[in-house]
Amino acid sequence: MCCSFQKYGYTHLSAGELLRDERKNPDSQYGELIEKYIKDGKIVPVEITISLLKREMDQTMAANAQKNKFLIDGFPRNQDNLQGWNKTMDGKAEVSFVLFFDCNNEICIERCLERGKSSGRSDDNRESLEKRIQTYLQSTKPIIDLYEEMGKVKKIDASKSVDEVFDEVVKIFDKEG
Repeated sequence: MCCSFQKYGYTHLSAGELLRDERKNPDSQYGELIEKYIKDGKIVPVEITISLLKREMDQTMAANAQKNKFLIDGFPRNQDNLQGWNKTMDGKAEVSFVLFFDCNNEICIERCLERGKSSGRSDDNRESLEKRIQTYLQSTKPIIDLYEEMGKVKKIDASKSVDEVFDEVVKIFDKEG
């Protein structure tokens, strides 16, 4: 699905994927720390996540200056993330809109447990997922609410089928481009 957004000029960056890749890197000074945070369902320190996002953005734009639009998946997740982003990226990047995939907790858990059968992710288990939901409610939802107040949230009913959700996302990108 991520690759479909290239037609709109976006490069997809997943904060979680960048963190998981960094965790696997034997030369990383952050690997063990990232593993502990992810396994505990907690949010990785902002300095680490932003440094990984910024590095990817810089590398992408260095390779092709026209690639300056990014779909950042899974970030910011808390007030600290937002403040770190604003401090580091002020004047360098603007948040055009936020895609909010709204779905009830049990559907989210069931989908992640299903994904866990083949993902190999250490956090795709019920205990970690329930911790992640609590972290979301305490830390991430207030950030979504803040962007909502700014009129930047595009809400999608993610309890629908994959195809229906994708169609809604495409409609948003067709409009926002």
